[in-house]
Amino acid sequence: MKQRKLFAATSALALLGALASTPAYAVDPDAALAAMKTQVFSTGPNGEKASPASGVALTADELAAVKAKHATAALVFHYGGNDWSNAQEAALKAQFAAEGIDVIAVTDAGFKPEKQVSDLETVLAKKPDIIVSIPVDPVATAAAYQAAADKGVKLVFMDNVPKGFKAGKDYVSSVSADNYGNGVAAAHLMAKALKGKGEIGLVFHAADFFVTRQRYDGFKKTIKEQYPDIKIVAEQGIGGPDFSGDAEKAAGAILTEHPRINAIWAVWDVPAEGVMSAARAAGRDDLIVINEDLGENVAIAMAKGEFIKGIASQRPYDQGVTEAKLAAYALIGKPAPAYVALPAAPITRDTLLESWKEIYHQPATDKIVKSMK
Repeated sequence: MKQRKLFAATSALALLGALASTPAYAVDPDAALAAMKTQVFSTGPNGEKASPASGVALTADELAAVKAKHATAALVFHYGGNDWSNAQEAALKAQFAAEGIDVIAVTDAGFKPEKQVSDLETVLAKKPDIIVSIPVDPVATAAAYQAAADKGVKLVFMDNVPKGFKAGKDYVSSVSADNYGNGVAAAHLMAKALKGKGEIGLVFHAADFFVTRQRYDGFKKTIKEQYPDIKIVAEQGIGGPDFSGDAEKAAGAILTEHPRINAIWAVWDVPAEGVMSAARAAGRDDLIVINEDLGENVAIAMAKGEFIKGIASQRPYDQGVTEAKLAAYALIGKPAPAYVALPAAPITRDTLLESWKEIYHQPATDKIVKSMK
């Protein structure tokens, strides 16, 4: 009897010890992240329900009809040179080539609306049949896009849509990552990295930009509603175009005001680079950083075990392929869904190399692979 009581007491103590070491989750972040592989949380710019990218396809006869058009296309970016834009450009060019469509211009607005308006005017002089673009500012660029639509140019948008535009009337379709879902995924990754408890800061995009606002909303709502032991104690907005520099200043201010903060969320990979710089300057090598978008620099940091503990990525290559297919729809009069979204891709160090290949359709760069070692 004494041995049985002793065993029961020992078991109870063991259970209490296990419970004490269990993360303080209101939900299980691993289970939540696993479920997100097939979920889309976002709605479109005008509240449209998301259609899956897997449903966008061309039959052999439709592809032949598109090729017979000998059409041309222009790509008008918000800003270029980053991994997201490079992947979009590569995918669009590859898919357009498969459709017999010639890409005659690629522009980079440097995240300046006035430059993008000028880019659109320059591109229109080349008389493209198609423009695929992401508006820097939905209001300031609207008239320039309307001028293109009035000339009969088929417009397909990445992520953002000009103010007042309606799908099927002013443009073909909008294609996006599930940016609200990416925010949700980042929140679960944050909870996983913090074991459900801690103080965090947010570095968000302080602009009227539909998809970055979705990320912010998704992240903040999920933290507040599902992880009560994680407290948001500071927020700083950035405007750009020097997003890394602006984020470094913003994160520096957060770290000065809250020197013992546990983690910072960054709205995409370039601002996350600035957050890491601020952490190094503050001697905070222990700071956890969770960000949206998979770029090479944050991937290298993650591979080395520095700062980046979770990334909620878009799928820019698949997005570009989908955009080019929808442009082809317009050329042959095939009805297109108003809004197409691709599910979020949550990434940790364990899945980094596999995720890079899935997202960019090529192996991880040598720098990333070497950093894993």
